[in-house]
Amino acid sequence: VQLQASGGGLVQTGGSLRLSCAASERTFSRLGVGWFRQAPGKEREFVAYITWSSSSTYYPDSVKGRFTVSRDGAKNTVYLQMNSLKPEDTAVYYCAASASPVMSLPGSYTYWGQGTLVTVSS
Repeated sequence: VQLQASGGGLVQTGGSLRLSCAASERTFSRLGVGWFRQAPGKEREFVAYITWSSSSTYYPDSVKGRFTVSRDGAKNTVYLQMNSLKPEDTAVYYCAASASPVMSLPGSYTYWGQGTLVTVSS
């Protein structure tokens, strides 16, 4: 499965962006999907997870209430809506998918997108 992340860009503090993660195969619909981010000089950080059925979503405290993950089965795409953005949200954002990942553990994911850069200016 190939994943294509898009939607990054430059936004001011308090602004919003919606990231997309489009998959090449329909098997994507049976995979859990996580979003991660990596700022320069820092480790990759978990920011969101959605189960294959969309029945559950998970977020760390750092983004809870500001970020929302969702998926559109018809479009074979997962979205990350990011609101109330802060300068500390600046990073390259990655989507990843796997059948049964440990959601916050990057090494447990099989498929990765190429990353999209989000820059939040103060």
